Amino acid sequence: MKKLLFALIFLLPIALFSQNVQLFQQFNGQYSFTGFGNTLNEFPNFGTGYCDMLPQSSADLNLGPTETFLSAHLYWSGPWENAIGGDYNVTLNGTAVTASRDFHLTAGTGINYFAAYADVTSIVAANGNGTYTFSDLNINLAATGACGNGTDFAGWAIYVIYEDPALLQNQINLYDGLEYISANNTTLNIQLTDIDVSSDILSRIGFLAWEGDAAIANGESLIIEGVLIDNPPLNPGNNAFNGTNTYTNSNTLYNMDLDVYSLVGIVIPGATTINIDITSQQDFVMINNVITSVNSELPDATIEIDGTGVVCE
Repeated sequence: MKKLLFALIFLLPIALFSQNVQLFQQFNGQYSFTGFGNTLNEFPNFGTGYCDMLPQSSADLNLGPTETFLSAHLYWSGPWENAIGGDYNVTLNGTAVTASRDFHLTAGTGINYFAAYADVTSIVAANGNGTYTFSDLNINLAATGACGNGTDFAGWAIYVIYEDPALLQNQINLYDGLEYISANNTTLNIQLTDIDVSSDILSRIGFLAWEGDAAIANGESLIIEGVLIDNPPLNPGNNAFNGTNTYTNSNTLYNMDLDVYSLVGIVIPGATTINIDITSQQDFVMINNVITSVNSELPDATIEIDGTGVVCE
């Protein structure tokens, strides 16, 4: 029994190093955001073939007719081999991409994880709507040690910022870093700063998280400004990070989450921060980035001319 308990404790990730999620970029205007991406895991990280990684995967961008593309932001992640490190050179739609930012998290098991960022505005501007294929991420999952403790994963996602004349004046904030929750770090608080909330109209928040498991829902919760986020069936209140994509309503985004939630009724006018609390009693989940959209300027009062006249000297 003692040997079994020791083995279980040894397999639980204990982060020794991580990078706080902080504001990276801000956009102000009649803007909003969307996200798309895909996993490189054909299966969840257990069962037959779970340690195999796909050579590539694809996802679609579909902006509407009134939505004008502004910028695109690519993130990718996975475990790394200690002697090699992470892979910061990948390919998107046949074009080579090199990371301009990188993030690291080291677990007490000795397993290291990385995430990377690149601005891919020029690639998405050239390709427009359609299918995007991500490839050439070189990770030997078996050599990382992640398969042995069930934390093997790999994937990618792109946030697109766009303009639409039908929108109000909004503020889009993109925060990134690499922080975690697990059985040995059961709570995580992230405070989003530099927020300017005029109203909660159409306000939203999105998360890119890695290594969440649908089969593990032990003490897991996502709480924003004291409100439990409960969005069943895709993201129930006790299992928010469960391998889902709420942009496409997919529950097969194995070992990653690309989710977006409404903040209507949660953020209040005048707020300058958004407080996020995440818990987990078992599942190892890494938060790579958070993106928000809040109405930052109430509509101007309409000016009307009731009549005209001529004034003579």
